[in-house]
Amino acid sequence: MSLLVVGSVAIDNVETPSERRDDLLGGSATHFSYSASFFTPVRLVGVVGDDFPKAHTDLLEGAGVDTEGLQRRAGGKTFTWTGRYLPNMNDRETLDVQLNVFGDFDPVVPESFKDARLVFLANGVPAVQAKVLAQAPHRKLVVADTMDLWITTHRADLDALMHNLDGLFLNDSEAKLLTGCENLVSAGEAVLDMGPRFVIVKKGEHGSMYFGRDAQGNPESYVLPAYPTREVIDPTGAGDSFAGGMMGYLSQCEHLTAKDLKTAMAYGTVVASFNVEGFGLERMTRLTREVIDERLDAYRRMLSI
Repeated sequence: MSLLVVGSVAIDNVETPSERRDDLLGGSATHFSYSASFFTPVRLVGVVGDDFPKAHTDLLEGAGVDTEGLQRRAGGKTFTWTGRYLPNMNDRETLDVQLNVFGDFDPVVPESFKDARLVFLANGVPAVQAKVLAQAPHRKLVVADTMDLWITTHRADLDALMHNLDGLFLNDSEAKLLTGCENLVSAGEAVLDMGPRFVIVKKGEHGSMYFGRDAQGNPESYVLPAYPTREVIDPTGAGDSFAGGMMGYLSQCEHLTAKDLKTAMAYGTVVASFNVEGFGLERMTRLTREVIDERLDAYRRMLSI
């Protein structure tokens, strides 16, 4: 099934305890798109300035990402993020954010994209995310990502959006903030009551949790650990890569069964484990579906008892 993603395309400057890299291709929609492209063609809607290097566009298109929906704003500058990771490589400090053209991003879905069946609303302002739904009339599965900023400053819009979602991605602290529940299981189940059919709670190096309901409407959940990566070079975009791998796999599934969702989470976990092994998309550009499947087999063996 066709897959549409709407979100940020950015330039990242990343500093780690051992190295700094500038002018990396980043953004939530970028990491999602590249990860999903190992499973299916991806249609990208975003906005950049005229300073956005052609090489970055060529890289995306070379991976099978359709950039017809990537607006290029004349005279504008691309969204830029600069951050520093602490020695534990889990915590980071944002040193500088320049929203630039992304600050007033008004997504326009091209006519050729409007037949998309799967839609991923990458992290962004809930009201802007909602604008996409009217432009995807054939959508079958809509999943969104969010963050603490939107939970605290755009709560009403987020609440309204969740009634139109099939799935929601957020991290553990965001799930607790959204629901007021300190127990993560209670928080996950409480999010289900807000509208989505399923919720994926990302826990970084500790993996992810799924919350949904079985055929009888009873709550069900399961946990998948992170893949044990020996060397974490740059965690930027890991969550988006997880979502891309998961949604990319789901685009190949017809009925979206419980088994499909669990397998999709495993693929997302594996793809994210490659993303952190290089700055930006460096490791991903050397990756193939065959190598992903090999690591998935190793992951399956790791999980068996």
